[in-house]
Amino acid sequence: MRGLAEFIMRGRWQALGVAVLGSGSVLFGWISAAAIALVTLRRGTAAGGWLVLWALLPAVIITAMTGDTGSVILLAGAFGLAVVLRETVNLSLAVMASVPLAVISGLALTVFNGPFLEELIATFNQALSQLEQDMQPEGPRQLAFGALSVSRLAALLATGNAAIALLSLMLARYWQALLYNPGGFGSEFRALKMPQSAVLAIVSVASLLWFAGPEWRIWSAVVVLPITVVGFALVHAYAARTGKGMGWLVLMYVLWIVLDPIKWLWLACVVIDAFVDFRSRRSASSGDESGEA
Repeated sequence: MRGLAEFIMRGRWQALGVAVLGSGSVLFGWISAAAIALVTLRRGTAAGGWLVLWALLPAVIITAMTGDTGSVILLAGAFGLAVVLRETVNLSLAVMASVPLAVISGLALTVFNGPFLEELIATFNQALSQLEQDMQPEGPRQLAFGALSVSRLAALLATGNAAIALLSLMLARYWQALLYNPGGFGSEFRALKMPQSAVLAIVSVASLLWFAGPEWRIWSAVVVLPITVVGFALVHAYAARTGKGMGWLVLMYVLWIVLDPIKWLWLACVVIDAFVDFRSRRSASSGDESGEA
């Protein structure tokens, strides 16, 4: 990864090559997004804007051919988040900016990707119907799973796009620290937290969406994305202070993926941390122990 970061920062054309080559690819679009974010963070909005305009060309061509705007949204979203981080020098604000990014992405998908989404929904619902028939070969059938709608699928895709854009930004920040400030990203990420007002607003909006009904419930995942990222920061901070190894962190990630209760516990810890501030208390406790010794 360091070699790739060095190659990107070697010059304008090297960065352009990486950004353009991966921009039209589903598998490597995140690398292009990270390259754009890295150039934006290090060299400024103008340099990043020039890069994203060229990188968008193959993405726009693919969108015109397939109707999928995912690559365009990812590249533009990562650039937007990088601009927020560069101008504010505040990782928390950049993480919170993922919410409006996801909302705009969802609206754009609904408006511009209608036929594409409908084709995906038809394919999914057909497969779902076949699965239901296989599960209940006899007697009356009642769908055990809710069928997708355009709104729900747009929310799923928007959340995924925003999450990948955030991951690309984090990778770019890691590359920047690796090249110019070794170890800086780890400290910055472990210290990541959100203001109390922001946490309360996110929890309130997510709760309203959750209780608004099945059609709106999935949009709550969009709103809680920043809290989820801060939850990962909490886990990494705890691991660093208690000497937990990489194996423990991998276990936490796996548990978060496979167990829904862990996700709820994750969110609860972030909400409590906004008012209790576990990390500062832990640092103060460590300082007192050192002083007594």
